[in-house]
Amino acid sequence: MYSRIHEPHACTLTDALREWATSCPGAPWLEDSQGSAFTVGQALTGSQRFASFLHHRLGVQPEERVGVFMSNSCAMVATTFGIGYLRATAVMLNTELRSAFLRHQLNDCQLSTVVVDAALVEHIASLADELPHLRTLVVVGDAPAAVPGHWHQVAWTDSSACAPWEGPAPQPEDIFCIMYTSGTTGPSKGVLMPHCHCALIGLGAIRSLEITEADKYYICLPLFHANGLFMQLGATVLAGIPAFLKQKFSASTWLADIRRSGATLTNHLGTTAMFVINQPPTEQDRDHRLRASLSAPNPAQHEAVFRERFGVKDVLSGFGMTEVGIPIWGRIGHAAPNAAGWAHEDRFEICIADPETDVPVPAGQAGEILVRPKVPFGFMAGYLNVPAKTVEAWRNLWFHTGDAGMRDAQGLITFVDRIKDCIRRRGENISATEVEAVVGQLPGIHEVAAYAVPAQGAGGEDEVMLALVPSDGAVLDMADIALQAGALLPRFAKPRYLRQMDSLPKTATGKIQRAILRQQGSAGAYDAETAHAR
Repeated sequence: MYSRIHEPHACTLTDALREWATSCPGAPWLEDSQGSAFTVGQALTGSQRFASFLHHRLGVQPEERVGVFMSNSCAMVATTFGIGYLRATAVMLNTELRSAFLRHQLNDCQLSTVVVDAALVEHIASLADELPHLRTLVVVGDAPAAVPGHWHQVAWTDSSACAPWEGPAPQPEDIFCIMYTSGTTGPSKGVLMPHCHCALIGLGAIRSLEITEADKYYICLPLFHANGLFMQLGATVLAGIPAFLKQKFSASTWLADIRRSGATLTNHLGTTAMFVINQPPTEQDRDHRLRASLSAPNPAQHEAVFRERFGVKDVLSGFGMTEVGIPIWGRIGHAAPNAAGWAHEDRFEICIADPETDVPVPAGQAGEILVRPKVPFGFMAGYLNVPAKTVEAWRNLWFHTGDAGMRDAQGLITFVDRIKDCIRRRGENISATEVEAVVGQLPGIHEVAAYAVPAQGAGGEDEVMLALVPSDGAVLDMADIALQAGALLPRFAKPRYLRQMDSLPKTATGKIQRAILRQQGSAGAYDAETAHAR
């Protein structure tokens, strides 16, 4: 374990890697699904060589921003830590970004240098005339023979000839990276994340999962998001444990990867957990070392399958966002299906408040989740280029998450939904994500989105509507789906309207844009209430 693990205000991941590599340089750390592997010493040396390459060969200065447009790999880790050692700022770019979404982030950060996988170069090249700041592409892998653009192109492997960087170490308050939050009504916003903020996320995982040196992490979520980079990879650096990096999540290989890697820990999103659950059962479902899984959200149906079918002893959840880290975590040995967990109260303060007045609400009543840090530089330093948005989010000296939740008398916090995505029907607040978790398990359904549409003459309340994307070759019978869903859901959460769609509208980071679905209304949709009346 990192020697400063009990001093969160002084922690940085770069210092944790340096300390680990100094004491155990030959210890295995990373193996990726592309066949590369790093000991801790190799990771440190590779990262410091890359820092030197950026500065001495490419002219990148401390505090300058460098884009990282890469999929999970050992090279991506060395790149990100190398930028950190230089005291520059890594801009973590989602590999699914295209066109206007990619242009916005590249130009918003005024990126002059981008490290990019060879397979992704074409997406930057397509914007050649719209990126006035870009001057250098560092290409990982075999670059295309001819790529149009006004920039200089160099190979990532050229960094191996550089001497390791020996400049000043980054401090907890320095900005380690920028991650963009997906916007539904406007452009995504860059979140300025200090080194301490990033390390604090990994520290939370160590406490929540009770990580020991006997553990190993299987990381299949992307490193351009905080879950993969800090909750998982960051925790391995701080705890001094190995990890297996999957280039991209695959439900069909998930179990084989878990077994082959010998992993004891992994994380899921709600959708990845559902995709794993939907795989056909096998005789190997319990033949692995996985002892704990952290999934957000963690519906009771999912938790039961991971415990009973896969034999995972502890299935936990948590709550957080890029701006605040993870202030709420589950606990080993304390099953809490559907709930997020308990606040790490020595590091964060949580308030559940009326979203209109910011006045705290009683235990058991839903309100907006407000957060503020107790650790210096344990939060974002603001939104890049939009100070007004930073001030707006920090109203009344609390960061407003925009998420609804409730806390019981024992302090257990349950995430309800995005406030704007809550559905209120028959006097009950309905979580869209919970409806989706149930309906998404029905046969023939590939994806589902639940959202509110206005109920006629119901005093401003809502009806539940579903947008459904069928699996390949499936034919959806709306009446049958409404019947099956009605049998599984509480009466107040039964969907009234259902519509089949070829695909769901999503942001660049894959979040469903319910606002667009709501605008489309219920006209022409299957109406379970009137059909039943007939």
